[in-house]
Amino acid sequence: MVSHLGVMVVVAAVLGVVVSGLAIPFAGVLGFTARTVASGIDELPQELVTDALPQRTRIVDQRGETIATLYDQNRVNVSLKDVSRPMVQAIVSIEDFRFYQHGALDLKGTLRAFVSNQASDSVVQGGSSITQQLVKLTLIQQADSPEEIAAAQDDSYARKINELRYAIALEQEHSKDWILERYLNTAYFGDGAYGVQAAARNYFDVNAGQLNLRQAAMLAGLVQNPGRFDPTNSPDLATERRNVVLNRMAELGVIEQQRADQLKTRKLGLDQPAKQNGCVTSRVPLFCDYVVSYLKQDRSLGRTPRQREQMLKRGGLTIRTTVDFKYQEAADQAVSDNVFPREQAIGALAVVEPGTGEVKAISQSRPYGADKDAGETFLNYVIPQEIGKANGFQAGSTFKSFTLAAALEDGLPLSTTYNSLSPMTFDQANFETCDYGPDLGGTFPMVNSTSSGLMNMYSGTRLSVNTYFIQLEEEVGICKPFELARAMGVRLTSPNGEGGVQPEMYPNFTLGVADVSPLEMAEAYATFAARGLHCESRPVTQIRDAQGNVLKNYPAQCDQVMEQSTADAVSDVLRGVLEGSGFAAAQALDQPSAGKTGTTNDGNSVWFAGYMPGMAAAAMIAGVTEAGEPDSLLYKTVGGSTVYSASGSGFAAPIWGEAMRVIDDDFEYEDFVYPSGVSGVGNTSVAPPPSPSPPQNTGRGRGRG
Repeated sequence: MVSHLGVMVVVAAVLGVVVSGLAIPFAGVLGFTARTVASGIDELPQELVTDALPQRTRIVDQRGETIATLYDQNRVNVSLKDVSRPMVQAIVSIEDFRFYQHGALDLKGTLRAFVSNQASDSVVQGGSSITQQLVKLTLIQQADSPEEIAAAQDDSYARKINELRYAIALEQEHSKDWILERYLNTAYFGDGAYGVQAAARNYFDVNAGQLNLRQAAMLAGLVQNPGRFDPTNSPDLATERRNVVLNRMAELGVIEQQRADQLKTRKLGLDQPAKQNGCVTSRVPLFCDYVVSYLKQDRSLGRTPRQREQMLKRGGLTIRTTVDFKYQEAADQAVSDNVFPREQAIGALAVVEPGTGEVKAISQSRPYGADKDAGETFLNYVIPQEIGKANGFQAGSTFKSFTLAAALEDGLPLSTTYNSLSPMTFDQANFETCDYGPDLGGTFPMVNSTSSGLMNMYSGTRLSVNTYFIQLEEEVGICKPFELARAMGVRLTSPNGEGGVQPEMYPNFTLGVADVSPLEMAEAYATFAARGLHCESRPVTQIRDAQGNVLKNYPAQCDQVMEQSTADAVSDVLRGVLEGSGFAAAQALDQPSAGKTGTTNDGNSVWFAGYMPGMAAAAMIAGVTEAGEPDSLLYKTVGGSTVYSASGSGFAAPIWGEAMRVIDDDFEYEDFVYPSGVSGVGNTSVAPPPSPSPPQNTGRGRGRG
């Protein structure tokens, strides 16, 4: 008798609700006074703010093919017109079949559910309308703390009253179709899928507009309890729940009972593609990591690192990148053929387009991932340290090209000749530094590892003669090559910055003592290929928002950092490295190419940076310890063979050549521009200098050819 009386009281309370104003004459059933309820209602906002739903971000290649997805919640919003009719019918039938007939509150449904639940002393039926459910989902979605989430999920009448007030506001502000669309995009369907589009893709690998009746019934059944009915964990329960939906649709006359009975005999028919979230599952994981790290530094995507990360994972962006799958596959193959993942060495290659700075491929021998036993790592050795978190490696004699270009900019002819003996002793006091450079003093010896004798710019560069370049640097000063290298994209630290004087400002700068990444060297050598036009390397060209509007373009950022004739002259010199008896002639391409080898003392790292007019690349192999610290390559196993003598031409250049011979197939034959206006072009013969060589002086030898 008491139970029936309680039901009658609650029914009376519910019937006292005036939907337009939510007037409740009494609410003592739960111990609330009418004044408390009314006061609480008065304090509620008049409308529910519905923020943009988190959506997954797509990273695509230059042709628009997806290479990765990023998300906190796997969701892709779709309009109601892009959801199949069976899906709409199924969700309305099982969740709120009178949705289009009632307002924010379905009195009949609420009373029916309340009476049924009271009679069974348990929750048998839900009485919330789709609009009320949307309110609850929205409050949970937009909660910023565990306390707010708990409040949104609180199973109390106070929470339901709040929920109803918000539901009334939604019904007043929005159409039924808008509410249903928002609900379908907000609801969680289990197995990490938020919204009907992600669910359709996750379970059946189709779009929401292609869902058939059997598939739609299963999805519609999940929203009541996505964890319990998850078909990936509980297929039997999911099947039972699907059949409940089919029976309900037949009971309401939406489908024929015979059709429902036929479908109930069918299996779930799951077709689940592999999940992709983050860079580990990407087709090009290392490039994906580069893109994400690059964008996390872009303050236009958020003021703080956390805001930028949320934008990437929740903003529903489409990020168009510069990666070319063909070039990436060529780079991966070349690196993997020459350096194996578990060896104590890092092999790497970066490919950059001259004149645009677009990064077409990056590759390293250690795969991207967490399995250390398989040689995997999350460190990206190919890109600069501030982005990839890995220290660079000394680039050896590839730095000689910066001194060569600085000397040409200074007006020295290509025929500039020095008697380049080995050994020679140099005085650091004879080297001019920048205003912020150190006061140098003391002598140091220098030896050659290749050839000695009379050398000009052609022979001194092609033979990579250390004492020639120390003398050339003595004439032009240290500052000019240093600043030119920075202008070409090499991240060198200014000596007057924090940490004091940097070793790059000593005479051995020309021998490549600075730690750099392959991407920096590819960017720098692309400047020569672009005839002195330096373009900052970039992996992204455009970002669009979830509605397809352009959020931001990333145009080429280019500056002419040297005379075109200077770059042309450098190319004329460096092409000799890949021609005739040049150190890297074995890697010659089908069209004109130029480059420079680099090897550091003790063989810690070997390099080859080179280019053709249309593309540039830099390859590196560096020795590392088990802990990842720089170490000699000597007597290590690299590519399955023991290294007894390391050189840029013998180890790094083959990586460059293997990849670039694939890449150059996409280019028509194009020669370098003849370096007009530069004195001594083509004069490879060497005559004694017109006057005695300056006193033989300068620094610490660190580079070899």
